[in-house]
Amino acid sequence: MRKTRILLLSEGFGKGHTQAAHALAGELRQSSSDMITRVIELGAFLHPTLAPWVFSAYRRTVTSQPRLYGMLYRNHYDKRPSRVASLVLHRIFYSRTKAVIKQLNPDLIVCTHPFPSIIVSRLKRAGLNVPLFTVITDYDVHGTWIDAAVDKYLVSTPLVKERLLNCGVQDKRIEVTGIPVHPNFRKAHSKEQIRQEFGLKAMPTVMVMGGGWGVFKKEEKEELLTYLASWSQDIQLLICLGTNVKARLQLLEEDVFRQPNIHLIGYTTEISKLMDISDLLITKPGGMTCTEAMAKGIPMLFYSPIPGQEEKNCTYFQENGYGQRITSVAMIDHWFKLLLEQYPELAKRRTDIREEQNEEDQSCATAIIAYLEQSDKRSYIQASSKTPLIQW
Repeated sequence: MRKTRILLLSEGFGKGHTQAAHALAGELRQSSSDMITRVIELGAFLHPTLAPWVFSAYRRTVTSQPRLYGMLYRNHYDKRPSRVASLVLHRIFYSRTKAVIKQLNPDLIVCTHPFPSIIVSRLKRAGLNVPLFTVITDYDVHGTWIDAAVDKYLVSTPLVKERLLNCGVQDKRIEVTGIPVHPNFRKAHSKEQIRQEFGLKAMPTVMVMGGGWGVFKKEEKEELLTYLASWSQDIQLLICLGTNVKARLQLLEEDVFRQPNIHLIGYTTEISKLMDISDLLITKPGGMTCTEAMAKGIPMLFYSPIPGQEEKNCTYFQENGYGQRITSVAMIDHWFKLLLEQYPELAKRRTDIREEQNEEDQSCATAIIAYLEQSDKRSYIQASSKTPLIQW
């Protein structure tokens, strides 16, 4: 008997959606040796030349024109994609996506971004007979996520479930599972080994993140990062710049950031380790990063949330006591003084928060496996007679 095939579809608008897909894929494989997974960023996979231009334009818009992005988000908050948008997606994606699904012949499709969810939903209405799960990777839900063809929504909180219910989604099609994170964020690593690995000191440590793209606007660099650097005699700073090589090189040219206790970190797969030795996280309120931080029990300060989903996330985290939005440098001073005065006690409090958070978490993988076991059937697609171009 062949292994169960799970196809996970994401998009490259930020890193969080794809991180969630990979985290869920790993969790599924750990849960069952009879399961294989494949993660695909659909746009980049189908249009490798066009996709980087699209993602670059998106990044420029959200960083240089956040109000415009926020206006578009709010204007379409309760709306499904328009006919024009659906037509564009149809021209660019539908036929090729159908071919990919036919070749891979999955037993279940999971989408962690609304665009592939829209595309697969349309294919299902046209006759595709494969169950579709959609994982909502924020702490609110935009109208573009919602479609009657989705078999099951896996959501972060009961509040998101309530929002879906208010939009007409049936209760049986929604399950509160939390957002999937890599298993490394559920366990504690040796702090001493991490410090040796990265050349860090055993002192109060603050991690600063600009998202997977490592984007810090000019004013954020001049106001936020420069001010944080003024504390570097007493506070160790880990400034994570992701894939933004240019920003890292620019900071390295400035004397203020070439201090012994300031570490400018490029792209790394060891964020879970760096979070373990960090006592405070300063970040934009992206759904994935903050979910990882909550799993680690790190208190958070938020800066410059993008109007739209990040503002909604920020509201959720503040109301539930996971962090605060930075409104002045006085707030930074308060937290940094707290780190210096209560360093050992804060570390103990972090352990308690992490254990409490992880005990409450449900699993997306568990929900998917339960669904497959209950249905006990697979929807096989007639495979192409040609040699498949895509392999598991």
